Amino acid sequence: MREARPVNASRDKVADLRSEIVALIPRLRRFALGLTRNRDEADDMVQLALERGLARLSHFTIGTRLDSWMFRILQNAWIDLARRRQRDGAPVDLDAIAELTPDALEDAARLSVQREVQQAMTALSADQRALVMLVLVEGYSYQEAADIVEIPVGTVMSRLSRARQILMDRLSVDGERP
Repeated sequence: MREARPVNASRDKVADLRSEIVALIPRLRRFALGLTRNRDEADDMVQLALERGLARLSHFTIGTRLDSWMFRILQNAWIDLARRRQRDGAPVDLDAIAELTPDALEDAARLSVQREVQQAMTALSADQRALVMLVLVEGYSYQEAADIVEIPVGTVMSRLSRARQILMDRLSVDGERP
């Protein structure tokens, strides 16, 4: 097993890490959209996370997952945004319905299902929504998601269980589960 150590100033390693960060942008944007439910805010948060990550690249520990590190930076940017809004007295609308429609949808049925899922997602708390995005959309393990949001893995499991139940209840038709 490799020893975890902070990145030294090797130009090649820094260039490799920067390339990996650039490759993460679509996933970071999808996660930010899931958190903010607003494209402009999501883009701003991704930009902030990229700036912070690149500025603090020397703090990244080799042997750990760069994607988890960047997702954590993005999660912190979202928390900072919510705190700033509360402090400034601006309403924090975490449950607004996003317009997450892809640029080119081929099928009207797919659009309808997507809207139903988006509507169902608004019933989740912000914490549940973040975990749904990390585990069910991004494919992180429970442990990895727990590390990113800095909560115990048992809490991840219980929040996801409740989130799944809420989504199934919201998406059921005439008592039938999806």
